[in-house]
Amino acid sequence: MNKLAVQSRQGSQAAEFGASVNASASPATFGIFIFFLIDFFLHLSARFSTYALLRPTLLLVLIITISLYMQREKFRGWTNDPIVSALLTLLVYLAITVLLVEWPGSVIRNNLSDFVKAIVFFFFTVLLVDSDRRLKIFLAVFIACQVFRVLEPLFLHITEGYWGSRTYLGSGEFSQRLAGAPSDVINPNELGFVIVTIIPFLHYLLWSSGFKARLLYLALVPPLLYALILSQSRGAFLALLVVAFFVFKESSRKFSLIVVATFIAMAGWQVMTDEQKDRYLSLVGQSETSNAASVEGRLEGMKKEFLLGLERPLVGHGLGTTPEAKTYAFGRRQASHNLYAELLIELGIIGTVIFLRFLFKVYRGLADNQKLIVQAGDALGTFYVNLNKAMLAIFWMYVVYSFNYWGLSQYYWYLFAGAVVVFNRLTQLNLVVPETSGATSVRTLRKNRFSNLVDLSGRR
Repeated sequence: MNKLAVQSRQGSQAAEFGASVNASASPATFGIFIFFLIDFFLHLSARFSTYALLRPTLLLVLIITISLYMQREKFRGWTNDPIVSALLTLLVYLAITVLLVEWPGSVIRNNLSDFVKAIVFFFFTVLLVDSDRRLKIFLAVFIACQVFRVLEPLFLHITEGYWGSRTYLGSGEFSQRLAGAPSDVINPNELGFVIVTIIPFLHYLLWSSGFKARLLYLALVPPLLYALILSQSRGAFLALLVVAFFVFKESSRKFSLIVVATFIAMAGWQVMTDEQKDRYLSLVGQSETSNAASVEGRLEGMKKEFLLGLERPLVGHGLGTTPEAKTYAFGRRQASHNLYAELLIELGIIGTVIFLRFLFKVYRGLADNQKLIVQAGDALGTFYVNLNKAMLAIFWMYVVYSFNYWGLSQYYWYLFAGAVVVFNRLTQLNLVVPETSGATSVRTLRKNRFSNLVDLSGRR
């Protein structure tokens, strides 16, 4: 079987293949989307009280949605992508079962808005990030916002002694933990999640991008790791180990990595307080405080959550009703600490299978990308190669971290899935496929960026 012949798309080839400006969403809409990302992640409404009166998040979502609707002719065929189809299946399931769940009133009145605010990240990303330039802008803004969210509370901690949260040790004692800045909404575990999300991007995209980029990488990673120590997030620490595994697996200098990792571990241990050491030691059962009990309590809590989900096994209690279900079952209102238990509680077995199918399609998208990149050789350049490595590491990190974090009505899986759709589409559009391969010609596909997804990839 002949290998897929590929050639990198050059600027002059865009005209040759008939790429049309009309195939892209308007620059103004993309610009509003970028501002929406900045507004959402940096919580501008919490920083500027007058600005908050405008209800900016809702206003921006409405503006972008209306703008996309007015340009809908540009997006014909976009639902052909398997990841998009899988998410649409989930939405149809939610619509059909909303009146069959335990608390449909709570779903409609209280919880639906949070879910909508999460999934718009998927649709906005898929429809608006439609070129290499836009993808790079999107990634740069996202990464910069996340870095700022970490460095801001770290700066406040160093200059003003800010912590933001604490955890109970027992006997009336507490341990301080670093959380998001006062204007942010993230707790210590969520701060750790932000850190382990951006480290793969920084490692793969900066380290291989020249001397200045490496200097930036070396300047950013140490404070990020220090902030992770201060957060005392055990789940984020385990997620970091997943990322480290992928970095180690991909590296051709494994011995050097072991030496560096040993040095980082020793340095990190030296800067930890006794309370911080005790908390991380609780992961291996060596804690001398209530941290050990909290690990056991977390595991027991997960077991109870899965059993709670089996009380309504078919369609669940309803979207966003985990705290309500736990209040009735355990007498305590608390969000789930496990995405998979949350799925079972809120969506039932059927909905859980549908959501996991969505995640599987996301992984297939990355796997297909990996095959295309390998077949392309050097034609696509290092950016595509390294971005796919970063996203594979993040995917598996999310899978692991989801055992410690909820996510059905959180943005992160949807934003990531949208980025995978975009990345896969642009990878294919940057390859020239000969008509002898039996695929639709690239000349035709370039006229509509959204018609190629099934034709070229053959994904199911």
